[in-house]
Amino acid sequence: MSEQSIKLSVDAVVFGYEEGEISVLLIKRKYKPFKEKWAIPGGFVLNDESLEEAVQRELQEETGVKINYLEQLYTFGNPTRDPRGRVVSIAYFGLVRPNTFKIFASTDAAEVAWFNINELPELSFDHKDILEIAIKRLQGKITYEPIGFELLDKKFPFSDLEKLYTTLLGREIDRRNFRKKILGLNVLDELDEKVSKGSGRPANLFQFNQKRYFQLKKEGIIFEI
Repeated sequence: MSEQSIKLSVDAVVFGYEEGEISVLLIKRKYKPFKEKWAIPGGFVLNDESLEEAVQRELQEETGVKINYLEQLYTFGNPTRDPRGRVVSIAYFGLVRPNTFKIFASTDAAEVAWFNINELPELSFDHKDILEIAIKRLQGKITYEPIGFELLDKKFPFSDLEKLYTTLLGREIDRRNFRKKILGLNVLDELDEKVSKGSGRPANLFQFNQKRYFQLKKEGIIFEI
């Protein structure tokens, strides 16, 4: 039995949401393998750091982006996924507003850019597979946890919430049923403020009540769309 020779890496799938569009943060590799090809930010885990520290460090080093929380997605361990040898990668994902970050490439990244998920370049390694799994996880997660509210303004018209869910789910939603379900969850506060959008009549503004959501979650109330 030969001695095990496995390296460990981390990858960060960072989705961005802005005005009805989902994008993903990619870097152009500076070195071989896949030199000058686009990839998900990531790299090898150092001997003295945790997985979470490694993914935060790689993301910040390569893109300039710092995110407080990235969720572990999946472990990718196909023996042929990396031409440099046996590399197992643990992928993480997060969801942000791109306009809150100033991105810049450094270390082993030649460029960094946001790409619409429907207009992606050819990706390095098995990053196409990683991204597909991340998209499915994101679409599943927003139906049972209100992760999308932080992507909206603090005060927002209900139509912005509808647009967010339509975009993230990649399909149309039953607007009347969606509104009934969301308001029935009692996690939104309707404010005594209105906003005018387009030629329609002014719409009421809402605010997500995080404290009430966590209290309801503690009581076993299920958030489901």
